[in-house]
Amino acid sequence: MSETPRVSFEEFMKQADDVVNSHEVVTSNPYTAWFEKGDLSVEDVRQFAAQFSVFSNQFLVAQLKKMINSSSLESMRESKEILANEIGVVFNSRKNKEVEALTDEQKDRVGDPSLVSTEGSIEGGTFHFGAGHFEWLLKFGAPLGLTFDDMGRRKHGWPSTLFFCDELDRIYGSGDGMAGLGASYAVEHWANAGFWKQLVRGLEIFKKEKCPKLPLAFFTWHDRLEENHAAHTEDELRQVFNRPDFDGKAFLDAAAEMLNGVKAFWWGLDQERIVRHHREREKASA
Repeated sequence: MSETPRVSFEEFMKQADDVVNSHEVVTSNPYTAWFEKGDLSVEDVRQFAAQFSVFSNQFLVAQLKKMINSSSLESMRESKEILANEIGVVFNSRKNKEVEALTDEQKDRVGDPSLVSTEGSIEGGTFHFGAGHFEWLLKFGAPLGLTFDDMGRRKHGWPSTLFFCDELDRIYGSGDGMAGLGASYAVEHWANAGFWKQLVRGLEIFKKEKCPKLPLAFFTWHDRLEENHAAHTEDELRQVFNRPDFDGKAFLDAAAEMLNGVKAFWWGLDQERIVRHHREREKASA
């Protein structure tokens, strides 16, 4: 049983939000702060794309485990919403009914934010290969010279990226449903805290100045999507909060641990780019 004194749902939500919003990866991420300025080389964006694709693709494993280890049917369904959307099931809502009438060529663009809703449910939604998030990243990587063989698998990951993936597997996909719920809450609320906007701002500058054919739908769409995902985790929390076996301490501890894993990913990217830029400057001045 939890050692955390019982509080109201609103008070506990505030505690959870405090864990997320006070964490360094949310308050002062040096990599995304640098990235959004847009002073990026092709190699900068190539390396970012490769590492992000590893995290994004490996996340499917953790999300599947979280679904399997859910503490209730309702929680399982919430997890299925995220998993199915990640692999290509479009959210079903009035805003995207026109997708059904598109040609095959047009359906290949279902990642386009103008065609796909970020709201609704996978219930009654339609699967499209092109709506799979990893396929969006493949399209993003193509103008940078990256191929299917360069992205998404563990062998492409740096130690810091793989640490993040392993923490997702260990905590987010934990057999302890309460830990998984806390990790999920942390991941989705971190994702909804603004880092997507930083990435989009940097990529828009990079696209304009150096890579005009770079598709940005993966990033612009996710920026709009994350509020939906965060809402799913709040629904999950509400469903289990009043159960006698609810463990607030386990939830909050897992949330904090998961954010440490997130931090490792971004700090790894930041350290690598600092070292690489230093080597490039030394080579240029030699």
